[in-house]
Amino acid sequence: MAKSKTKFVCQNCGYETVKWLGKCPGCGNFGTLLEETVAVVKSRGTGISSSYRPQRLNEITSEKEDRVLTGLSELDRVLGGGLVAGSLTLVGGYPGIGKSTLLLQICQRLGDQGKKILYVSGEESPRQIKMRADRLNINTDKLKLLSETNMSAIENAIGSEAPDYVIIDSIQTMYLEEASSAPGSVTQIRETTAKLMNLSKGKGISVIIVGHVTKDGSIAGPRVLEHMVDTVLYFEGDKTASYRLLRAVKNRFGGTNEIGVFEMSNEGLKEILNPSAYMLSDRPINVSGTVVTCTIEGTRPLLIEVQSLVSFTSFNMPRRMATGMDFNRVTILIAVLEKRAGLRLGSYDTYVNITGGIKITEPSLDAAVAAAIASSYKDVPIPPDTIIFGEIGLTGELRAVAMAEKRVSEAARLGFKRCIIPKANLSRSVNIKGIEVMGVSNVSELLDAIL
Repeated sequence: MAKSKTKFVCQNCGYETVKWLGKCPGCGNFGTLLEETVAVVKSRGTGISSSYRPQRLNEITSEKEDRVLTGLSELDRVLGGGLVAGSLTLVGGYPGIGKSTLLLQICQRLGDQGKKILYVSGEESPRQIKMRADRLNINTDKLKLLSETNMSAIENAIGSEAPDYVIIDSIQTMYLEEASSAPGSVTQIRETTAKLMNLSKGKGISVIIVGHVTKDGSIAGPRVLEHMVDTVLYFEGDKTASYRLLRAVKNRFGGTNEIGVFEMSNEGLKEILNPSAYMLSDRPINVSGTVVTCTIEGTRPLLIEVQSLVSFTSFNMPRRMATGMDFNRVTILIAVLEKRAGLRLGSYDTYVNITGGIKITEPSLDAAVAAAIASSYKDVPIPPDTIIFGEIGLTGELRAVAMAEKRVSEAARLGFKRCIIPKANLSRSVNIKGIEVMGVSNVSELLDAIL
C-alpha cells in the first residue's frame, strides 16, 4: 500500500514545503500555499526510451519528424509544419476564446484524412459537444467522444480504441486515484500530465491538452506543466473582437513566437491569410496621430497601426497611458522627444494605442510611437502611404532592427510608397522595387522627414 504524507504546495508555482507559509518563497505570492495529502507512488519511468545505456551522439540515428497537416494552414504554420506523431501539445486561453472550437475543427480535418480521434471532456457531456459540432458542421465518423475525468478509465479507453490523436479538455479536471489531492491541484496536474506524456511517447499518440489560464494570462497550475509538454500554444485576443491570435511560446519541433490569425464567425474559426491587410482595413486617412509600422512575429512580418493622442491638461501631473505596449517604454520615448526633439510634452496628456488589441514587445515599434506622438502634438498628419520602424536609444539615435528587408518587402506588397528606417539598415533594403526607402539616424531627422 502506498504511503501518504501531508505537505503544503503553492497553487501558483508548485513550490512544496512541510509547513504553512504566508508568502510563497518560490513565486512571492501570498496565500497560495494549501495543504495536500499526497500518496507516494512508485515511479514507472517516463516511457520515452527503453534503453538505460548511455549512447554516443554519433551512434544515434536522427530521423525527420513524422508530421501530419491539420488542414488549417495558420495552425500548421504555428506548429512548424503540422502535428508531430507522439507529441504532447498544450493549448491555453481565456474561457470563450475559441479553444474547443479550434480543436473540433481539427478533428474534422484529421478525420477526413482517415485518422482516429478520441475527444475526452471533463467539463461537458457528449450531448453538449455534439450540439457544438452540429453548429460547426463537424460530422466525421472518425471522432469518438468520452466524458470522463479518471485517468485510469481514460488510459483503458485509449488502449481499447487505439486512436491516432487524443484531446483532453481540460487538464485541470483530470485526476489520478493514486494522488489523494483534489482535481486541479498542483500534484494532480503534474501527475496526470506525466501519465499523458507516458502514453504519448510510449505509444506514438499525439495528445493535445487544454489548460485554463489565470488572471495574468498564464496557464493555471505549476510551471512544470509547460516544461513537460513539447509545444505550448496560447490563444490571445479580446472576446468582444472578431479575430483571434494563436501564438507558440514553446515548440520543440519548430520556431517560437510564430502566430496564426483567425476570425471568429458563426461557422467557427476562419483563417486570415493576409493579416496585415486585415489589421489596416479600418485605418483613418489624413488624421494626425496615426502611423503604420511593421513588427515581426516569429518569421512573419505584420503591419499594424499605432495611434497617439496628445491633449493639453491643466493639471500638474499629465496622464500617460499605453495600450498594447510597455507603459515604461512610452514614458522613455516621451522623455527622449522632450530632450532630443524639443517637444514640450510636460503639460500634455499622452495616450498610445496599438490598434486591434495586439500586444507588441519588439523595440522596432519605438520610431512609430515617437512619430505618432509628434504628429498628434503638432496636429500634422503623416502621409498615409508611409511606414516607419526602428528602435530609439536614450540619446535619440535610431538603431538597426532585425529583418528590415522583410519588413520593407511586406510594406511594398501592400502598396506603401515610402518607408523610413534606421540608416544602419539602409544598405540591404534600398533595392526593393516599388517603394522609396529613406534612412534616418536620429529622432530629429525622423520628425523632419514626416512633419
